[in-house]
This record gives sequence, structure tokens and C-alpha cells, in this order.
Amino acid sequence: MARWYRDSILINTNGKGLYDISHAVEACLRRWQIQDGICYLYVQHTSASLIISEQFDPTAKADMEVFMEKLIPENQSWFTHTAEGPDDSSSHLRAMLTPTSQTIPIDNGKLSLGMWQGIYLFEHRSIPHHRQVLIRCLSIDEREKGN
Repeated sequence: MARWYRDSILINTNGKGLYDISHAVEACLRRWQIQDGICYLYVQHTSASLIISEQFDPTAKADMEVFMEKLIPENQSWFTHTAEGPDDSSSHLRAMLTPTSQTIPIDNGKLSLGMWQGIYLFEHRSIPHHRQVLIRCLSIDEREKGN
């Protein structure tokens, strides 16, 4: 029988950047004892996103952060949405270009990520925030799995 599990992961950020949440997601899988199924993640914010990317080499993370700064710099003269500061519009534009959800298969009790992949919350705001990522997992009973 298939069964849904649900929870949320809270991430305290220190400002812009990539925050590895892979271990927090995997902890939920262990707690729920899911062997096979699907994991769905969703961030409920308009100035943060979720990405799957290189986890092994820290320079890859640094390059992604610099790339986003160069792609969408803060405090542009044409920004009109600045009520919360110079990073207001830029953070929403960055979130528009990066996904707010991820779906990952679960096989043999683990996320089926590639060897070097990790799951990151991408914080687009300059000041610290408390972010919530919803986690929903569907566990598939061994008897229901296809070949």
C-alpha cells in the first residue's frame, strides 16, 4: 500500500547563498523508514528557491552564487519594487529563474541523487531569514512496485 508522509524543514539563513539541506531531507526518510517512493520538496517563499547541484567541490557553489550576483545585481535604477530594500526586486527575479520545488526518487532508503549532487535552498535575500521547505514523500510498498 502507498502511504504519504509530510513534514517541513526549517532553515535559518545568514543572508544570500546556497544552504545544503540534503541531510535534513535524508533524516526525514530515515525517520519514516521509507525504502522506495518519491520525495517532493517545495519552498513557500517568493525570494528563495530550491536547486539540485554539485555538492562535492565547494568552488562550484561559490561560482553559482557569483553567477547569480552578476546575472541579477541588486539596486538597479529601473527597479520599482524596493519596499524591503535594494535586494527586494532582485531576490524575486532570482526566485523566478530558479525552481521553488524538486521531485526526487527514493530507492533503497536513499534519495536517488547523482554521485556529486546535493539539494540546496538558494537564499536570495541579503539579511537572515527563517525559511520553510515542505517535504512530502510517497512510500511505495514492495508488493506494488513494478519491474
